[in-house]
Amino acid sequence: MELVFAVLVGGLYASGLYLMMQRSLVRLILGLALLGHAANVLIFVAAGMTRGRAPIVLAGETTVQGAADPLPQAMILTAIVIGFAVLAFFL
Repeated sequence: MELVFAVLVGGLYASGLYLMMQRSLVRLILGLALLGHAANVLIFVAAGMTRGRAPIVLAGETTVQGAADPLPQAMILTAIVIGFAVLAFFL
């Protein structure tokens, strides 16, 4: 499954760079959006595709075994918000 996502990331980066090299402003904006989506999928794939429990530590526990890593999800959410703000600025 990671190979499919790796090909998807490569295709998104290639399409985004191709669109950004055009002379039209609309194509530049679409290319930037594709680059943002490619970066989000790359972070998602690099974090690993494993299922885990919610990373909630209850009272009296020090660690949670088998918990999902919340950092990649937070990074992707931040990247989505920043990407939306940049695209709104360009528009």
